[in-house]
Amino acid sequence: QVQLVESGGGLVQAGDSLRLSCAASGRTLSRYAMGWFRQAPGKERECVAAISWSGGITYYQDSVKGRFTISRDNAKNTVYLQTNSLKPEDTAVYYCAARPVYSSTTVYDRGGQYDYWGQGTQVTVSS
Repeated sequence: QVQLVESGGGLVQAGDSLRLSCAASGRTLSRYAMGWFRQAPGKERECVAAISWSGGITYYQDSVKGRFTISRDNAKNTVYLQTNSLKPEDTAVYYCAARPVYSSTTVYDRGGQYDYWGQGTQVTVSS
């Protein structure tokens, strides 16, 4: 069983940056593929970024490419999402998710592919 806790959200202005963190407990994350998702009011949950357990393979949604960076520190059992040049349309609750994998290069970009979820952190971007 893996417990995930997100932090780092907040209220910022357009163009600002936030660094979201996802800390895991219960199991080491070193063999888990990880993803960051977001859900805005009235919208479906979407994957914004994902990373293989080795950190060598990443995925980004087109709308965040060049602005968001996902990374991980397996020694600290933490995954990060650096969000730069934030836009009002980035406003959402951001969740991290985990799935145990065997391959060091596997990434997943659909919510149904993940087994464990955090409770989320709110990001609000004002114009």
